[in-house]
Amino acid sequence: VVAKRDVMLHFPYHSFDSVIDLFREAAIDPAVLSIRVTLYRLAKDSRIINALINAVRNGKSVSVVIELKARFDEEANLYWKRRLEEEGVRVYIGVPEMKIHAKICVIKRREFNRTTQFGFVSTGNLNESTARVYADHCLLTSNRQIMADINRVFDCLEKPVPSLLALKSCKVLIPAPVNMRKYFGTLIQKQVALARKKKPASLVIKLNSLSDEMLIEELYAAAKAGVQTSFVIRGIFCPVMDQKTFKKKPQAISIVDQFLEHARVFVFGLGDQQQVFISSADWMVRNLDHRVEVACPIIDPMIREE
Repeated sequence: VVAKRDVMLHFPYHSFDSVIDLFREAAIDPAVLSIRVTLYRLAKDSRIINALINAVRNGKSVSVVIELKARFDEEANLYWKRRLEEEGVRVYIGVPEMKIHAKICVIKRREFNRTTQFGFVSTGNLNESTARVYADHCLLTSNRQIMADINRVFDCLEKPVPSLLALKSCKVLIPAPVNMRKYFGTLIQKQVALARKKKPASLVIKLNSLSDEMLIEELYAAAKAGVQTSFVIRGIFCPVMDQKTFKKKPQAISIVDQFLEHARVFVFGLGDQQQVFISSADWMVRNLDHRVEVACPIIDPMIREE
């Protein structure tokens, strides 16, 4: 299915079993050559880990980048690191003084003398327990440009001395800490330019937290220019909303309900020119400067609408 078109899963409204099945099928598929995946928070009895171990036992090349400093899960992640290494998985622990927070995977498959790649970019952790409570999006895709960029991220993180400047070579993914803040600042400025020309301009920003001063200043400029701006922010929200210089007062809400809103989604513009992104990154200094994160454009027009 993913070879034909992108698929977006919405947890917990969709079952997380789809992701577990993806790894299980890859582990037993004789045509699969390799699996590369990042792990941040894992369930206590992780079926993802079991699938990765089975993949190694079946002769696949498996590389895992695991974040040991995931708050409250340090002990568990150390355990999983040792367990994976004992089974023959190549385990990498990322970059000193930098958390690996991106949620990415690429699976390489060889069939009929042809190599194909598929995988995902997700806003949430590969955790069966939290996936029942956290509201997240997971883009399953075989898009060649996205797969190439995911491989670039792994190539960087798997080096003995990773150089994050290599992330600048990404073509469609927007990586932190190299250029995410600047990229989204530029997209906000484009909406400002439209508003100044009296054309429809819009921003919809969904985050856990918004505290980055530079991006907040860009958002103030948008409000002053008359860009229609809406925020869905679950936690920290630092902008001062009620300013006399704003042509259009931004709308801001927080959804506190049965599920914990965890997805980061950015929508720039309207109509045919609209650009939509999902990401693992909040607009905070810690995410934009001190973590390896990615934002992924939603290319399929039906999923953008969704």
